Amino acid sequence: MVAKIKRFDLKSGAARLGPGLITGAADDDPSGIATYSQAGAQFGLSMLWTVVFTLPLMVAIQIVSARIGYVTRRGLAANIKASFPRWVLLCVVFLLLIANTLNVAADIAAMAEALRLLVGGSAHVYAVTFGLLCLTLQVFLPYKSYVRWLKWLTLALLSYVAVAFSVHVSWWHVIHQMIWPRLPANVDWHDVLLLLVALFGTTISPYLFFWQAAQEMEDTSGSDPHSPDDVRRHLRRIKLDTIVGMTFSNLIAFFIILSTAVTLNSAGITDIQTSAQAAEALRPLAGNFTFLLFSLGIIGTGLLAVPVLAGSAAYAVAEAAGWRGSLSLRLDKSEGRGFYGVIAAATVGGVVLCFTPMDPVKELFWSAELNGVIAVPIMAVMMLLASNTKTMGANVIGPRLRWLGWAATAAMALTVAALFATL
Repeated sequence: MVAKIKRFDLKSGAARLGPGLITGAADDDPSGIATYSQAGAQFGLSMLWTVVFTLPLMVAIQIVSARIGYVTRRGLAANIKASFPRWVLLCVVFLLLIANTLNVAADIAAMAEALRLLVGGSAHVYAVTFGLLCLTLQVFLPYKSYVRWLKWLTLALLSYVAVAFSVHVSWWHVIHQMIWPRLPANVDWHDVLLLLVALFGTTISPYLFFWQAAQEMEDTSGSDPHSPDDVRRHLRRIKLDTIVGMTFSNLIAFFIILSTAVTLNSAGITDIQTSAQAAEALRPLAGNFTFLLFSLGIIGTGLLAVPVLAGSAAYAVAEAAGWRGSLSLRLDKSEGRGFYGVIAAATVGGVVLCFTPMDPVKELFWSAELNGVIAVPIMAVMMLLASNTKTMGANVIGPRLRWLGWAATAAMALTVAALFATL
């Protein structure tokens, strides 16, 4: 009897996790893996503190976006459209679409290269295959089934935990570096600053705001208005879901930095530009098993992140244009064609960029720069919306969440200022 109760609790607890878990896992996309790998390879364990520092800020701003989507039953773009001048909306949506398309291209290229390293063949063929697979699943798979598959894909990130435990780690040294990080004596502070900007921009990205708000809107679409008790209960679920998702995201980032620090950095390999390059560099140092885990993680998280990137852009464009935007829409009805058209354009555009002479590293740089730039005004707008009784009614955010949200906004603003100062 006791065993049955435990299984039921575990199952019901897992069922309560959704938008927050998927959003957090999508944050560790192949481009993010490349950034975390570079942090570990270039500076060893001394960048682990950033994972701890950004966690409460990331949790706060994602809870804010989720609450806006649930309470208003509209996505972020629709709320911006209702409360701010049209030029603000158009600028935000345009920059988000460009940044997401570049990010899709970088992620698909990394997935294709990882598969090529595993089985050989043409990276271009794999890029087309991955693009078509992600597009087909989003367009033709029913929403509930699609979200269920995305939940399972989050397990691919556990491969990075396995990587860290497949190599020798001095855990006392790890704890010491997290509490009191020490950079190399001959460090270039310009490189340190650029990497910090990249780490912050990779961890707190605009597409995550739009996606989680839209998913909370999806989960409540068509339902009757809830009683105050129901609302409070759901807001507690949002808080739990987001804390679990963002903690999972930063935990994976921690293990990626850790595994590359104790292997690549210790061996003197300090210049890693892509996630596939990190996987290839690991093979002679940590063995084929570690290489396999790292490569499969790239492919798994790419399959999770590409639909989130394309989907968040589609939600934003659809809301800005006044279309219906939902993964529950059917393609054979005209109401879904605009929404799925944006998903197709972002995904196909990303695949096409894989065939251009554009350097994947530059794609990552420009997408990270755009994400960093547009994150600041979007976060400020979100905080204003979440604190406004006209938008949120009686469910405005409390003082603690408001303080953490503005702290996250200020941290991102400082990283953007640093980015422009170092250009």
